[in-house]
Amino acid sequence: MHDKGSSCCCSFEDYKLTTEWLLNQTRHRPKVAVICSSGLGLLADAASNKQTFRYQDIPNFPVSTAPGHEGCLVFGTVDGAACVFMQGHFHLYEGYSLCQVTLPVRIFKLMGVESIIVTNASGGICPDFKVGDIMIIKDHINLPGFAGQHPLCGPNDERFGTRFPSMSDAYSKDLRRLVSEVACELDYSSFLREGVYCMVSGPNFETIAEARMLLVLGCDSVGMSTVPEVTVAKHCGLRVLGLSLITNMVSLDYSREEKVNHDDVLHICKTRAKLLQKLVTELICRLQQQNINTN
Repeated sequence: MHDKGSSCCCSFEDYKLTTEWLLNQTRHRPKVAVICSSGLGLLADAASNKQTFRYQDIPNFPVSTAPGHEGCLVFGTVDGAACVFMQGHFHLYEGYSLCQVTLPVRIFKLMGVESIIVTNASGGICPDFKVGDIMIIKDHINLPGFAGQHPLCGPNDERFGTRFPSMSDAYSKDLRRLVSEVACELDYSSFLREGVYCMVSGPNFETIAEARMLLVLGCDSVGMSTVPEVTVAKHCGLRVLGLSLITNMVSLDYSREEKVNHDDVLHICKTRAKLLQKLVTELICRLQQQNINTN
């Protein structure tokens, strides 16, 4: 057991220590990382030759406290592709700093990961969406970032990336195109969407006025995660694919009596998780086959 504390472990030496610890503990050398959100930890079930580490046993690693996050790092192979799965990630609302939230991404970079698939459970804002839809994230709005809560604030380490990275192409067009092709072959087209994801800090669900504002801003879904990891991944030069499972429709109407709760979110995750697992697994297989090298 390692002391987790509340301090931020952000030095290159800390990242290197955690990386070397993991490399010494496993023979797996992942090229693809998958971050599994609330209730989606079973995405790792498709992997073979698995080796699992609890977050609390990994030096410097935060510990998941949100319901539906198992808190395990799972190494394995999918169709010969070396992968690492995060069963649960970290959030601002848990009290973690953004450098702690994004620490695993930089660890993955140092381990040799080239592509990262980030999943989340989000609320649908676009009126055309339905509960159970899977949205390919084409862009995002970082509301906490507007207020100075940004994972790249502070000294920049050039060993990871440039001081002022562009985010206009944060989500790889090639990966988005490939996952659309895979979804079509799996006959998922009827519930596959593409849109803009907005991050809020949480932990409360949005007010109706806030939801209406996000709709005006062009947001298609809203959640409390993903953007910090994507930002740091892009800063590190990783290819990124983001997938949102629409677990509820955000209320835009004051006359609507229905209220969202986290148990309902986890239930929808459970009912759709197998489909999402199949999509992610087939995507990783295709990546292994095609070995895409362009962003």
